[in-house]
Amino acid sequence: MTAHLQPTGSAYFISPETAAAESHTLSVLVDNEPGVLARVIGLFSGRGYNIESLTVSETEHQAHLSRITIVTRGTPQVLEQIKAQLERIVPVHRVVDLTVRARELGQERPIEREVALLKVVGSGETRAETLRLADAFHAKVVDATVEHFILEITGKSSKIDQFIAIIKPLGLIEVCRTGIAAMNRGSQGM
Repeated sequence: MTAHLQPTGSAYFISPETAAAESHTLSVLVDNEPGVLARVIGLFSGRGYNIESLTVSETEHQAHLSRITIVTRGTPQVLEQIKAQLERIVPVHRVVDLTVRARELGQERPIEREVALLKVVGSGETRAETLRLADAFHAKVVDATVEHFILEITGKSSKIDQFIAIIKPLGLIEVCRTGIAAMNRGSQGM
């Protein structure tokens, strides 16, 4: 990677284009109407931005508002551009970079949680080991037969990744993840 240097007075500074990409969690409050999610997603795909996680749900039924939580990666300049472009979409009411807001409040990251369902097939000692690990990770058995379990786990994405890696050799055959839901600490709303 080549650094682009820009003169500022007598010193040179690295331009924003070469800043390191980092993961940010964006919360977008939108009208709950057909096509809004497609417009938001279209903004990302049309400009080549990747979405690492996406969740959406109606949060205020009476006001017909939905909250979209997007985890994306980019340089500070790219993230500012994404936020500015999101704010220009007509049914978007508010865009908050929860990662930046958390830093402003003296926190490292916003509170982020994800839910995953895992289907594990096995019998005998493998089955017992699966249950022991599920208990250690606070995963719940939500369905079971003599041939399989479906486990539910909630937590940080890193915890879920670790649980999946440990359960995989025990007969993991299917995983379904919700994506990240996030919120900042403190008494202020979005």
